[in-house]
Amino acid sequence: LPEVSSNQEVAGGQLAKWPQRLNTVPPRISSGSIQGITPEVFLQDIELWKRRVSYYKTVNNQLGQPGRYRNLLDMNASLGGFAAALIDDPVWVMNVVPVEAKVNTLGVIYERGLIGTYQSWCEAMSTYPRTYDLIHADSVFTLYNGRCEMEDILLEMDRILRPEGSVIFRDDVDVLVKVKRITDALQWDSQIVDHEDGPHQKEKLLFAVKLYWTAPHPQPTQNQSS
Repeated sequence: LPEVSSNQEVAGGQLAKWPQRLNTVPPRISSGSIQGITPEVFLQDIELWKRRVSYYKTVNNQLGQPGRYRNLLDMNASLGGFAAALIDDPVWVMNVVPVEAKVNTLGVIYERGLIGTYQSWCEAMSTYPRTYDLIHADSVFTLYNGRCEMEDILLEMDRILRPEGSVIFRDDVDVLVKVKRITDALQWDSQIVDHEDGPHQKEKLLFAVKLYWTAPHPQPTQNQSS
């Protein structure tokens, strides 16, 4: 944290009271500490994620049903806009800033009054004591292209997602086609849908549900049947 000249000052800058601090420009941004993130960019991000989450709820109407999802995970949270847009819903969101991200925004997430952590998605995530009901993956596979295998990330997502939990992928359509091929093999039910700005956007969305399934009952052998 920045140094202060007296015990009356607040290191880093004074924070607004909750809930105003959620959408007030954080001190790290207003001071210019976050490269490439200006107050204008922050305020635009708020409106962007309000629109995106509203669109998510039209595609997956269960997202708007209180109690359907409780524990949510945002795998590439950036400024925490996804979680902030859900603030009026009865959900809890863990915001993850990948260690490979170009800009370290975890301090912004905390200054907004949200919770977050660092994680490399090339490695397993410590999820104790919970699994997640919904995972949001914004450009995760573009970020990790050439760093680790897509299958390994999806297997880790399958591990931490409860049965009948949902995933929202947002990425380039070519990437999502590859993701869907693997999620189909994982027995997930998935569908690629258009971007909220229309079908001409190269970025698309993949909505997936991890189905509850068990291995088929073993067939009796010839000796057992006799």
